[in-house]
Amino acid sequence: MIEYRSAENIMDRLPALAAELVRRQVAVIATVGGPPAVVAAKGTTTTIPIVFITGDDPVRLGFVTSLARPGGNLTGISFFNAELTAKRLALLRELVPAAVHVAVLVNPAIAAITDATLQDVKVAASAMGLQIQVLNASTSREISDAFVTLVRERPDALFVGPGSFFVSRRVQLAHLATRHAVPATYAERDYVEVGGLMSYGASLTDAYRQLGVQTGRVLKGAKPADLPVVRATKFELVFNAETARILGLTVQPSLLATADEVIE
Repeated sequence: MIEYRSAENIMDRLPALAAELVRRQVAVIATVGGPPAVVAAKGTTTTIPIVFITGDDPVRLGFVTSLARPGGNLTGISFFNAELTAKRLALLRELVPAAVHVAVLVNPAIAAITDATLQDVKVAASAMGLQIQVLNASTSREISDAFVTLVRERPDALFVGPGSFFVSRRVQLAHLATRHAVPATYAERDYVEVGGLMSYGASLTDAYRQLGVQTGRVLKGAKPADLPVVRATKFELVFNAETARILGLTVQPSLLATADEVIE
């Protein structure tokens, strides 16, 4: 039997939900909500195995001692989206060669991911000669407010940071970016499927499959402390051709040749 719990993007609910699972004495807790969900579960139990999935470095976040020997009661999957930041920015520059001013939208509510993303963006942008403008949003209203700023400042492109909240607001983000003619790049294909321009990142389908495999190993008796964290190995570049046409962009053949999928 599987017990499901969802905070519905209200992060303050996570500790109570984790505590409820602990009271029910579940055999293992699998978290799919990123670092906030892992922190909530980790703070609730030191004995029940926890299998996580995260786009940031689990060692830096303090979830495990090392990738090879996690220690404690946690192990899981890491697709290191933060490490893909420079690549995603380079792809955006290739798609919009004239881009100089790039807005970066991040969620300050997930400080660990945001800090790592901004650090990587600033290093990559400096190497490419790009100017960065940071915009913050942790609610739907703040996303709308951020686009008011975009309309006023008119950046050449938009880089949307990773995080489950933004994924949950992907329709809003894709709609606003297209409505205001701002070429935008995202970390997951989910955005492109609903009209976003371009995404580059780990395949979440494959990452979730690996999460299931890792959880199965724990249920069969493997100890999280000795079960190495699995690093995602499958990455995908996806374009939305219709959105590119609406924005008046031509996706160069070299980019199309490397794309895993072009959504018409």
